[in-house]
Amino acid sequence: MTIKQQFIDGKWVHSNSNKVRNIINPFNQEVIAQVTESDESDAKSAITAARKAFDQGVWSSTPATERGQIVYKIADFIARDREELAELESLDTGKTMEESRGDMDDIAGVFRYYAEAADKDGGEIIDSPIPNSVSKVVREPVGVCGQITPWNYPLLQASWKLAPALAAGNTLIMKPSEITPLTSIKVFELIEEAGVPSGVANLVLGAGNTVGAELSVNTDVDLISFTGGIETGKKIMQAASVNVKKIALELGGKNPNVVFADADFETAVDQAMNAVFFHAGQICSAGTRLIIEESIHDEFVSALVDRVKNITLGNGFDEATQMGPLISEEHLNKVINYVEKGKKEGATIAIGGERPEDPKLQDGFFYLPTVITDCTTDMSVVQDEGFGPVITVEKFTTEEEAINLANDSIYGLAGGVWTKDIAKAERAVAKMRMGTVWINEFNLYFPHAPWGGFKQSGIGRELGKPGLDEYQETKHIFHNLKPESMNWF
Repeated sequence: MTIKQQFIDGKWVHSNSNKVRNIINPFNQEVIAQVTESDESDAKSAITAARKAFDQGVWSSTPATERGQIVYKIADFIARDREELAELESLDTGKTMEESRGDMDDIAGVFRYYAEAADKDGGEIIDSPIPNSVSKVVREPVGVCGQITPWNYPLLQASWKLAPALAAGNTLIMKPSEITPLTSIKVFELIEEAGVPSGVANLVLGAGNTVGAELSVNTDVDLISFTGGIETGKKIMQAASVNVKKIALELGGKNPNVVFADADFETAVDQAMNAVFFHAGQICSAGTRLIIEESIHDEFVSALVDRVKNITLGNGFDEATQMGPLISEEHLNKVINYVEKGKKEGATIAIGGERPEDPKLQDGFFYLPTVITDCTTDMSVVQDEGFGPVITVEKFTTEEEAINLANDSIYGLAGGVWTKDIAKAERAVAKMRMGTVWINEFNLYFPHAPWGGFKQSGIGRELGKPGLDEYQETKHIFHNLKPESMNWF
């Protein structure tokens, strides 16, 4: 089996330690690839390459239109290699091929969006209060960017960072999750094919406590962008303070899905499932907190359970499969413990709450789709991010109570409201403290709209124009057209 390498300064190279990591398929634990295992020394080499490329203006001095054209080439290559990339993503993560193909379409769309945005901001002239002067504001690249991506949506999350960073003229070092690096490796092959200069885009393959830590603390890195868990995010914030580097953090959520009694019942039930069970609930924006108006609570839960029991688990390459496995044995155990703790706190398992008995699923990290009722906001299953195929159910009687419940969280990434009453919907979303709120929808996103959270869900935004702004610095240039001596001294 050929060992896949890291990409530093335009070259595919093994790690300095020559260590290797096995990448396994979470469906059956088979080894699907071997990759070189980077460490701090590899990260330093990549940072050095990125620093040199940026300081020499290799990419930032390239006209923005040309940068955009190259980023657009990457999008075209992703579309060209869609099936190969989708297969790698499903092997790596266990998700269905249908989900992975959809991801690839979205990823190509992200690269196209930022390719088109690359040359659209030429700065602005502002009205100077000083006679005989010109004042303008321009945007310039931040510099060297460290990018750390998660295992749940490996290439999608990478695209949210790679595309705007490249479009803005930065250099970068990406560290994908050590357990799902395959599509990131492939897309760096496409970056090379597209003609991005050496040293501009670098890929290191290793663990967070080595490579990720070096990216966070190294003073030659100007920005660190991280998507992942809240505790790791806090450590990155501390490490980044060494040189006060810019930070962009997306740290997950515990997202409320509020259903009022006047909602379209069947659609709300269907979307309550869609909000959680794609990719086995391993979605930062999953609507895992279902908050139902009391008058329809019992009927809604009954309908939900009837639908959940029919979800087909299996291999992501089987067209009949609707939900794949969790990512690893470690994560499976976390989900098991999460549900068990909820039971001890008094919650009721309406369906699921255990591993499947099907012999065909025993080699994979599967957990049954689960609905937990009798939940209150003081329970850990309501407050903690479980990151699995688990829905908790709370109930409310008034609009005010629904909003109070929805906001009762340290997180503020996303939420949803279901009602036919337009005024009620607008009142609710105005009070919900989240970065994205859907009305009669859940988990919809597109490249044009910013993504990020309130409270402890993170700092900064990805996607949209704010996603490009994260990778730019604002500079004010003042030009005195008629300089004169002041004769003060």
